[in-house]
Amino acid sequence: MTSIPAPRTAVVIIDAQVGVMPGCFDEQGMLARTATLVERARVADVPVVWVHHDPVGVGTPDWDLAPPLARHDGEPLVRKSYRDAFAETDLRETLDRLAVTHLVVAGAQSDFCVRTTLQRAAAEGYDVTLVGDAHTTVDTDWDGVLISGEQIVAHTNMYFSGLRYPEQSFAVATHDDAELLTPAASRN
Repeated sequence: MTSIPAPRTAVVIIDAQVGVMPGCFDEQGMLARTATLVERARVADVPVVWVHHDPVGVGTPDWDLAPPLARHDGEPLVRKSYRDAFAETDLRETLDRLAVTHLVVAGAQSDFCVRTTLQRAAAEGYDVTLVGDAHTTVDTDWDGVLISGEQIVAHTNMYFSGLRYPEQSFAVATHDDAELLTPAASRN
């Protein structure tokens, strides 16, 4: 008889790549906080899953992780071509193999790949924590209205803090406070 592994958390870092980060709001602060989160996960034996956006330029320096981030041997790397890190990737299979039920998410771009992946993870049934001080994006405009990266980060945090799905847990937390235990396990 095979035993089913206990549910667990994974830290998922989306698109924190050299070619994505320039011009992002609080770029260096976000990268430092993300590195601290990753180290916390490693010390706690929580899997770290890296997601890279291939159109940034596979095989070029732009595709690499932005310093001070560095992937350790054995940490999964998911390559994607769309905003949604689940679309035509092996992310779901990777998380299933690790028996992950709770995602702690950080990365770039808040209004594109981070938000789309968060929403998809929720729809797929995962508990999700957005690391509110470890995601970022660039200033943009829409229909002549300037929207700062700082405003987009704040709006993403606000939007996600109110997300509700039946029998699921969602949170926004800082890199130091993000719960690295599975929410159901931490409630017991």
